Amino acid sequence: MVAPPDNDVLWARGLHHMHGGTAALAGVSVGVREGEILAVTGPRGSGKTTLLRCLSGQLVPTEGEVWFNSAPVHTLSSPSRERLRLDRFGWIDTEPHLVPELTAWENAALPLLLRGVGHRSAKHTAIEWLDRLDVGMCARRRPARLDQSQRQRTAIARALATTPQMLFADEPTAPLHRADGTQVLRTLTTAARSHQITVVLATHDPEIAALADRTIELLDGRPSDATPASGAPDTESRAACSLSV
Repeated sequence: MVAPPDNDVLWARGLHHMHGGTAALAGVSVGVREGEILAVTGPRGSGKTTLLRCLSGQLVPTEGEVWFNSAPVHTLSSPSRERLRLDRFGWIDTEPHLVPELTAWENAALPLLLRGVGHRSAKHTAIEWLDRLDVGMCARRRPARLDQSQRQRTAIARALATTPQMLFADEPTAPLHRADGTQVLRTLTTAARSHQITVVLATHDPEIAALADRTIELLDGRPSDATPASGAPDTESRAACSLSV
């Protein structure tokens, strides 16, 4: 086992993962620097979600290594990986998965409350993020009274409220109309840059991928290419983050 490069906050090598006898990942390696926004692109079934779940510790790869801040995520126990996700990671899914009994602000504040943050402070932070995502007026409504866009914005506020060191977003704008999705992603990427949150974003939309610093493409569980996203910073430090088989 070889320690990752010092300049990568997240690093994975030779990732393989099987789903029902089919290779979802077949030898993917990737490094992500602190504060970078990385877009993982590719068609449905290309391995994007599996890669994000392996990188975030939700799945243990069949083969390969995942390192976060020079700690081997792939060898951690299940409780340790759960603690890592609670304390350091944020996750935005394709569907919001809100707790139906809680209001929008309570859903957004839930990770903070689980960390032991005081009720008043957690509520204040949650409502701030709901406001930034244009759903502050829904703070006291339960999910059943929200439309799909409002529920997804609430889920994004929940992921950002803890200011995670790493944020994983799996097709986060899929439930939104294109205009809404672009606006929400601009809010997310602006927040990530201002708070130095490192983001790994799975998307099939080239306009959304263009908001990232760099893109990688997967096809049939294998890397296809690694290029700077159009309009994103193209510096030597960004380009040094590599993807290989």
